[in-house]
Amino acid sequence: MFFRLLMESFRRQRRRKLLAGLAILLGTTAVTAMLAIGASVGDSINRELSSYGANLVVTPKADTLDVEMGGVSIRPATAGSYLHEADLAKLKGIFWRNNITDISPELPLNITLATSTQTTARTVSTPTLVPALGLWFRHALHYGAGSSAETYTMGAPAMHPWWKLRGTWPTDGATNEVALGSTLAAQAHLAPGDSVVVNGAPARITGIVSAGDATDRMVLLPLALAQQIVGHPGAVRRVYVSALTKPEDALARRNPDSLPPKLRDRWYCSPYANSIAYQIQEALPYAHAEQIRRVAQGEGTILQRISGLMWLVALAALLSAAFAVAASMTTAILERQQEIGLMRALGASRAAVANLFFAETTLLALLSGTLGYLLGSLLANRVGQQIFQSAIPFNPVLLPAALGLAVFVSLAGGAPSVMRTLRMDPAAVLREDA
Repeated sequence: MFFRLLMESFRRQRRRKLLAGLAILLGTTAVTAMLAIGASVGDSINRELSSYGANLVVTPKADTLDVEMGGVSIRPATAGSYLHEADLAKLKGIFWRNNITDISPELPLNITLATSTQTTARTVSTPTLVPALGLWFRHALHYGAGSSAETYTMGAPAMHPWWKLRGTWPTDGATNEVALGSTLAAQAHLAPGDSVVVNGAPARITGIVSAGDATDRMVLLPLALAQQIVGHPGAVRRVYVSALTKPEDALARRNPDSLPPKLRDRWYCSPYANSIAYQIQEALPYAHAEQIRRVAQGEGTILQRISGLMWLVALAALLSAAFAVAASMTTAILERQQEIGLMRALGASRAAVANLFFAETTLLALLSGTLGYLLGSLLANRVGQQIFQSAIPFNPVLLPAALGLAVFVSLAGGAPSVMRTLRMDPAAVLREDA
């Protein structure tokens, strides 16, 4: 009898049920899409943000020593204040190695630059002292050995995607190729293909770089050439690291050495910028790694706001569905007052009547929630392809969550109307009908 009443309710009130189901469907679709996007493309969003520059910088630990003599800060200018290029492969061996997307070592120096022309006799202009920067351009970084060996392409162009290049980048390892900043090239009237003299040795300009900062006034050298000029093979002055990180919270800002073991493991195994920097220092004990505050915190703020926006949209969709269900349920109950009064007069308990309405609502929520999950997954996949260039697959884990939310919202929306109806006097309702 119960199931017959249940089916008759759907058959006789198809329009009401359709409207309530549509509200649940739209709410579940929005929630599923937001959850799928948030769970699947968080790394894509972070990767997009990380492409705008490094969020970690590694320097020699000697640079952090504050040595003063007579009120004057003295820092060592020996080989001890350099990092070792050969050790940079160790960065791909830390716990969060897969989160490190790019490594860009730098070796700043000053060089003498002179232009040269080839006519009937070779002439060289007066050398000028200019700043220069030794870099990786498309360096092949090797980590591991044997069948587990991995190769990564790293360098400044990937670290600084906003740099505009006219020409080509110098070849890593070359000692006769350079690139010029746009301001320096304009002042010297140089273009790609021209010849120059760098510290007395001939070199060819392969490209002109526009960076919008001090780099426009520099000469960009392959790192090997810069090391040759300073006389320190394998030397690196600083290393910029771009890593996928988790936004900072209260735990991220704590000192790991002061944490109890469980919290320390949680801190260590979370991709905070500080924890990745800590692991870099473990791999390079003579180095000091720290996050670039403005970049790291800016990424965290943007990610938090995007997540907040997603949850706000999902919450608004759920509230809208709850109000729609409440309105539909109220109307349906008003139309069925006589039926409810007759059921009560024939001996049906309040619990039996409430169970009937809650069963109708639950069944409607399960049907609409399942369809909403499918449509939400398709919507998330479409959004991922269009905005993040990353297809979002169906996530079966979200189905129970979507159905649970649909049932909860439906019952929460319909409960007040059902409770109010159960307080009615059956005799009074039937007397009005008569």
